[in-house]
Order: sequence, then structure tokens, then C-alpha cells
Amino acid sequence: MTRPAAREAAHATEAASPLAGFTIGITAARRAEELATMLERRGACIQHGAALRIVALADDHDLETRTRELVAAPPDITVATTGIGYRGWIEAADGWGLGEDLLTALGRSEMLARGPKARGAIRASGLVDAWSPESESTAEVLEHLLERGVEGRRIAVQLHGEPLPDVVEALELAGAEVVTVPVYRWAPPVDIAPLDRLIDATLAGGIDVLSFTSAPAAAGILSRAAERGVRDELLTALRGPVLTLCVGPVTAAPLEALDVPTVQPQRSRLGAMVRTCESVAPARARRLPVAGHLLELRGHAVLVDGRLCPLPPTPMTLLRVLARRPGRVVSRAELLAAQPGGAGDEHAVENAIARLRAALGVPGLVQTVVRRGYRLALEPGHEGHCADVPGDER
Repeated sequence: MTRPAAREAAHATEAASPLAGFTIGITAARRAEELATMLERRGACIQHGAALRIVALADDHDLETRTRELVAAPPDITVATTGIGYRGWIEAADGWGLGEDLLTALGRSEMLARGPKARGAIRASGLVDAWSPESESTAEVLEHLLERGVEGRRIAVQLHGEPLPDVVEALELAGAEVVTVPVYRWAPPVDIAPLDRLIDATLAGGIDVLSFTSAPAAAGILSRAAERGVRDELLTALRGPVLTLCVGPVTAAPLEALDVPTVQPQRSRLGAMVRTCESVAPARARRLPVAGHLLELRGHAVLVDGRLCPLPPTPMTLLRVLARRPGRVVSRAELLAAQPGGAGDEHAVENAIARLRAALGVPGLVQTVVRRGYRLALEPGHEGHCADVPGDER
């Protein structure tokens, strides 16, 4: 679904919000509404296309079998990787009449929590956690276990949607017996259309920031792009004009392995992720001193001296073409070719330029050069200071 930031039109004369003019894609399944709300409060437009869905395994035979094994032979160490997964496990055990027995078994073990949500779930179940890594990463949990030694120990690892073969293998090589607990798994969304629209918008230049809150979401969107034959094109977009925003290093890892640069907060939290976007996205905007005013080109809008001016697609496209060579004349033919669809004649360019000038609301920014074309009235002496921001070419 696309959620336009209605405040842009209503408050076009006011100072712009930090993310006004940017369109941000959300791939999350869980907490997507919460993330969208935080971004919209900062002025962003949102397009949501869940790249996955969470499938609970409460009725899964394998989960019940693993649970009964752990009740019969309690682990020495239990690793809870997610709050939702740990809670789902306890609830599923309750459904089988094993809830109290499972908590008793786990209570005899040393409880490790991958992060604060897992720690909160452990405590809510009446148990006590012994340790949690500051990084909230599975890698640090593994390092902690290997450093202290695990030979001869029975370790239960609650999975978080995907198998952890590297973790399991490392623990087993160190002499541990590992019981994995698959509480839920990731699956493609039931309705794939919103994800397809998000992919299409990203490829068409309509998404400025693509956000990820889990590694499986990154895998999900790339898998769907591969099914449609556009995986390489999507990776090119993520390596270039699109800012790839991740909630933390675990989420970013599979993308960075494909040479996709990412930005992420120091702490893996939605709020910190939004604040990072709030600072990084505007810094990538193109700024030009034009006719005594400062123009800042954002995704689908321009700021004139900090005032937000939303632009329709065609005038925005023409402004970007003019901004590639600020101060230099761009012919009508070149502007016509750049228009979406490339149809019409030079009169269509004149109409689009007129709409651009009206939206900017300040005379003299876009100048007509008789018989030649149009130019941005770049202030003298600034030609060498207005290079495009890398990756911002549209």
C-alpha cells in the first residue's frame, strides 16, 4: 500500500519536516505500522510491501517432539533468540499440556538471551536470564559460549525463522550437544502484489530509501526479484540511487555480502533506525544556490530556502535534468526526451516548465534562453561546488 504524506500539500509553505520529500519503502511484516507512523511523523511518504510473513509452528510435530525431548532431558544452557519466538514456544507447550514441565526444564538451565526482547520474554515467563550480549547478535552469543567452553553440555537453541547451521556446527565441533527449536519460520507473503509494486517502484526511481528490519526480508525481496527476472536490476538500484536502511548488522549482513552499502544505527532499535534515516537521507540531497535562493532536491519534492515544494513527476524530472548541469542551457529536445513516456512536442516541455515554475513559487529560478532552451540560474562562482551526490542520479 502507498501512504502519501498528506501534510506536504497542506503545509507546503511551512518549514519542511526532516524526511519531507522522501519516499521510503518498508519490507517488514511485523511492526510495519509502527515504523510507518514514525517515518510519516517526520514527513516521509511510505510504500509498504511485506517481503515475508511469519508462520507459527504451534501445531508442528517437530516442535512438539523437540519440546518433549527437552522436558525429558533438560538442557544445561538455553538460548532464546527472539521474544516472539520464545513466547510462541511456551504458548505452544501450554497447548500440548507441557507448559509447566517445559518451564521447569528450562529453569534448570542457564538462560541466555540474544537481546532485550528475548530477555523480557524470559522474565515474563517467570525465569531468570543469566547473560545477554550488548550487540544483540547471535555471533556474540556463540563467541561467549565458545570462550567459556561447551564440551559435554546440552544446549537448546530457539531459532528465529531460519536455521543456524554455522552456530550449530561450531557448538558441536566444540563438543556440545545441540537441540534446535524451530518455533516459527519465514514464508512468502500471501498477497505478493504489494511487494511487486514496491520492487517496481524501486526500479523506477520512485523509492528513495528501502528499509529492512530482518535478514529474511532482504532475502525475500531478492528472491521475488529473481523470480521476476529483475534481481540484478534491483541490486544495481540498491548499490546506487536507493539508500538501503537496516535496523542492525545482522539484518545488513546478507545485503553487504552482495556489495550493497547499508546504513544502520548503533543500536538495533526501530526508533534509532528512524533517527539514522532522519540524519542520513537529507544529507544525500542535492543543494544548489540559484538566483539568491537555496534549492534542495529530494526524492519527489524540492525545498526552496527550506520551504517544501512538492512537485508532480514530470516537473520533478525536468528539474533533475536541469540540475545535472546547473547554470548551463538544456535544450527543449533534451528535456522532451527526459519526460516520462518521451511523448509530445516542445510545447509539452513549455507547459511542464510553467508548472515547475509555479510549484517553485519563486521567479527567476528557471530561466528561458531564447531559441536554445532553459537553465537553472546558478549563482556565479558556484559551478565547481555543485557536483551530483554519488548515486543520486535519476
